[in-house]
Order: sequence, then structure tokens, then C-alpha cells
Amino acid sequence: MKKLTLVLMTVVLGMLLTAPAFAFGQSEGGSLAVGKGDCSCSKPALWKLNLSAEQKTKIEALISENQKAMRPLREKMFDKSVALRRLWSQANPDKDKITAAQKEVRKLRDEKQDRVTAMRLEIHKILTPEQNEKLANSHWGRGPGFGPRGSMRGNDGHGREMEMCP
Repeated sequence: MKKLTLVLMTVVLGMLLTAPAFAFGQSEGGSLAVGKGDCSCSKPALWKLNLSAEQKTKIEALISENQKAMRPLREKMFDKSVALRRLWSQANPDKDKITAAQKEVRKLRDEKQDRVTAMRLEIHKILTPEQNEKLANSHWGRGPGFGPRGSMRGNDGHGREMEMCP
């Protein structure tokens, strides 16, 4: 009887400890990570504009092209960031090497931002004036930001942007 009680208590304790993780839920992509679906960050507001098939095709091509161009930049940025962390973790960090590495990371970040800006401007050219006005009123391109009490604010109340794919 003691073994059965011990086993039941262990199972109940395990369920109680893991319940919050299961209550959190999964995103569309099947993982707890946000943004793991087929959508990119820019799609939700765009898909609410009643785009024509031609507009959708052009915009999807732009987004796909941009993602392909960004991959090497993200990889370089990751490598440079790792190198920067290694420089900082040394017993006697070299100021010149650290500032040079920081400049490289900033340069890559600026290049990424320039590509995003160019893509967004191209998307605006594809849209009609009415769609552009609706998009401007949807706060497209603005991140979730920081809300009261230091928490992130987003569409779902937990600081995560909700994705609405077609």
C-alpha cells in the first residue's frame, strides 16, 4: 500500500509541477517559441488588406527574397556577436578589439535595417492608396514595445504578436 501511495503522490506532484507549462500553450508552429509559423512578422497586418492574388504573389516574392538575402547577414551577425562575447569574457578584455567588433555588429544591423526599409517601401508601391492608408492606421512595423510595469504589450496580452496567416 505504501508503494502505491508513493507512486500516486509522485505522479500527482509531477502533474502539478508541469501544469503551468502545458497551460501556456503552443503557437501555430507547434512549439512554445513565438513566430515559428509560416508567417513572417510583416504578414498579419498585410493580410487584413484584402489583397488581390497578384498583390499577394508579389508581396510573398518580396518577403521570400528578403528572407534569403537576410540569412547570410543574420549568420554574420551571430558569428560577430559570439566573437564579441568571447572578447568580453577574457580576463583582460582588449578595448580596441571590442570596439572594432561592436562596430562590425552595428554595421551588419544597419544593413539589415536598410534591407527591411527597402522591402517595406517596395510593398507600399504594390498596394493601392486605400490599402496604404489602412496599413498606416494598423501600426504596421511597430514592435510590441514596453507597457506598464515593464511588461511587453502585444495583441495577445502576453507580449507576443498574434499571427493571422491566410
